[in-house]
Amino acid sequence: MARIGCCQLDPVLGDLPGNEARISAAISDAVSAGADVVVLPELATSGYMFADAAEARVAALAEDSPQFARWCALLGDSIAVLGFCELGTDGRLYNSAAVLQSGGVTSVYRKTHLWDREKLIFTSGEQLPPVLETRHGALAVMVCYDLEFAELTRQVAVAGAEMILAPVNWPQFPRPAGEHPGEVITAMSTARLNRLAVAACDRAGVERGQAWTGGTVIVDPDGWIAAEAGPGVGTAVADIDLARTHDKKLTEHVDLLADRRLDLYG
Repeated sequence: MARIGCCQLDPVLGDLPGNEARISAAISDAVSAGADVVVLPELATSGYMFADAAEARVAALAEDSPQFARWCALLGDSIAVLGFCELGTDGRLYNSAAVLQSGGVTSVYRKTHLWDREKLIFTSGEQLPPVLETRHGALAVMVCYDLEFAELTRQVAVAGAEMILAPVNWPQFPRPAGEHPGEVITAMSTARLNRLAVAACDRAGVERGQAWTGGTVIVDPDGWIAAEAGPGVGTAVADIDLARTHDKKLTEHVDLLADRRLDLYG
């Protein structure tokens, strides 16, 4: 059993000190509430709506920036995943997610599927999400639009992931009254089709005229919503039984992975 906390924040564009304080407070509160795994939004350190690459570069952090050590010091035995604007050692900008533990940054994943104008600012990552074996389960990290690609989510399920942790910034789109946001439906479907948990941490607020969905959700391995943050700044917390993710059989004759026709579609 793992307790997941998704902290839906409202970062301020370009305000690195203010965003650091918001992230620190969210991590501390989630850990105090018993969260084993804490997820924060995409580009939580910087905000999202950059005018251009030059503006993003001013707000970028390197993997060894001191902010990460300060956040790691708050974790104890917990793990945190947060999105950040990364300045790589190659001088390029990446839309990245860092996995933090008390000993430091243990992994950085660079978003492989860039959304819309992100392509004008960031370089796409070239590595598939690894499955990280941790004290709180086998975790795979993705960023936002990555979740829309079944090729990616299936790959980590086959590799043994028990949870997908996804920092996201979901732009608000119109939808029929009473319906879940489309991105939440995708998260639910991903969990159900692969029998793993999905924790997607969205952001709140409006930035340069862009409203955000505030769709933070934790989905259990059956594809049902276990917790959501609701509108505005807030935290979703759920206890998820990860042991259930190991059995891909829904009935005696239905196995979500074994029933694939790899002879037909590789």
